[in-house]
Formats: sequence, structure tokens, C-alpha cells
Amino acid sequence: MDEYALIKKIIQPTYRRDELIKGIGDDSAVFRSSEADTVVAVDTFVENVHFTKETLAPWQIGYRLLGANISDMAAMGAEPLFYLVSIVLPNGIDDHFVVEVFSGMDQLAAKFGIDLIGGDTVSGTELALSLTIIGSVPRGKARYRSHARAGDVVFVTGTLGDSRAGLQLLLQKEQIESDDTLRQRLIKKHQQPEPRVHFAKALRKIDRVALNDVSDGIANELHEIAEQSDVTIEINDAHIPISDGLRLFSKSEQTNFKYFGGEDFELVGTVSETNFPVVKKEGEKLGVKVTEIGSISYNKERNGNVYVYKEDSIKRLQKHGYVHKSRENNDEIKDD
Repeated sequence: MDEYALIKKIIQPTYRRDELIKGIGDDSAVFRSSEADTVVAVDTFVENVHFTKETLAPWQIGYRLLGANISDMAAMGAEPLFYLVSIVLPNGIDDHFVVEVFSGMDQLAAKFGIDLIGGDTVSGTELALSLTIIGSVPRGKARYRSHARAGDVVFVTGTLGDSRAGLQLLLQKEQIESDDTLRQRLIKKHQQPEPRVHFAKALRKIDRVALNDVSDGIANELHEIAEQSDVTIEINDAHIPISDGLRLFSKSEQTNFKYFGGEDFELVGTVSETNFPVVKKEGEKLGVKVTEIGSISYNKERNGNVYVYKEDSIKRLQKHGYVHKSRENNDEIKDD
């Protein structure tokens, strides 16, 4: 299938966004900006580095990759509007496979009213996709990692470690033959993440919230907030929310997955103690579990670090997780 034939297969019959003037079909797309701030993010995904055909059906590859980008919008408090896809296709790849990848993206895009507005296709030696997503947020309402302050509550949505646990089950195929509901929930969390866009938008009534999406593991995300805000983060291990499915694994695996597994695409954030009840209330309205896991303090000698209370002692949490080219899922909770 050549590029033009592919475009005919994936082009939307109608636009979902009123802002879109011209989508696919010309050298560039055209959209009309409003008074909002524009938010842009890009991610590149390479087969056997960021995804594999062994654990994802073609449509799930597309669904999951777009889900990762939409989660970046949620972390900024933004509403996703449009996306572009550039894809490198190795020789011999099946046309149906490619169309299915795009259909998975469109399935998730439809849930959030997002339009595909362009991209590119080229030949190469390995399958790779680069997604650029464009969103908007009311002027001055973007959420930054540098917004944490001493006295803040640290919170997280959902449960942690499920996606990594789901991947483990998929790789160990003999363990997923049964219809065990808990196992299937873990697998779905890995294959079909649900970005927390609606929850993040619901927090716009709050003046200051620091947010980060849990894509590289909460240990990594918390460090980014601590470093960017120049604060100290202290969390309680007993308060980290995990699912009943994760309890199927050993204690060491639970620790590893919930701190360093990544790709849960939940949100971790900080907010003033006064406004935390508002965060909880908005979560309840949307059916999103919100858990307080720690607090923020200012200590010049410890700022930029994350500490964990566990079994009546406090230890420093190392900054590990999925980092660029390598996966370092190490159980790294050390004495300071």
C-alpha cells in the first residue's frame, strides 16, 4: 500500500473539533486557535523497545501509543485536540496490520473527540511511530512539575504497578489461560490505558496543582517534581495504592512494579492541604480513586530527593524506572 492509499484508508469522514479548518489532504493542517494556551508533546515508539507484537494486537499498539500521548496532555491539565503520526514501515509489513494500528488510535481518539490531522510514512528497517499531539488549556492554567510547595499533600490516581504486572502475565503466557478476572484487569491496564484527562480538567478550579503522569514509574515522576520544585518529598509505602491483582505477585515484585514499573499512565500530583478535599471530591464525581500518599517539605540539604517511610524507618527512594533506551526496574530503596 502506498502513502496515498493509506491516507484513503485512515482519513476521517468528518472533523470532530470545531477549531479544525483543514485536516489531512494538503501540505499542512490548519486550525484556528482561541484565547487558550497551546500545549504540544511528541513521543517516538520503536518496536521491541517500546512495544512488541507479542503482547499487543495491532489495534492495541495504536490505542496504547496514542494513550501515552494523551496522558501527557492530562499531566499538563490540557485538553487534547489533534494528533499527527509519522510511521516508519519495514519491507513486507502487512497492509492490514498498518490499518489496524491506525484504527486503534482512532478508537481512543473518538473517546476524547480528537482529530488526526496529518503525518508521514517512510520505509525503514524497523517499525517505528512518532506521535505529535496538540492540546489547549485555559490561559495560565497549565500544570507544571515546578508548582509543588512545602506543606502540599502528595496524591496519586488509581492504582500503581498494574501495567507492568499485566506485561509480566502476557510474557508468561502459560499463566493467562484462565479467565481470572484479576489477571485480565492487569492485562487490560497494560494494553488499553485510560488517560486521566477528565480528572485533570476537573481540577482547573484550583489555582495551583503540580502534576506528572506515571509513564516511567512513580519513583521517577516524584523525583522530577522534587527536582523541578526544589522540595523534599516524603511518602508512606503503606499508602501506595495497589490493586488486588498486583497482590498475586511476590512482595518484591509488588515493590518493584509499583515504584519502578511505569506505563500506568495515572497521575501523581501535589496540592495544598486546603484544596486536597476538592481533588478528592472531583475524583469521586468521575469515579477516579484518589489517594494521599505523602507530603512536601523544604529542606535545603534534602531538596530534590524522595523519601519513603516503610516499616518504621525512612529511606531514600532512588530515581529509577523506564529511562530512554533502557529499562532499569531495580528495587532501589536505600538508607540515606
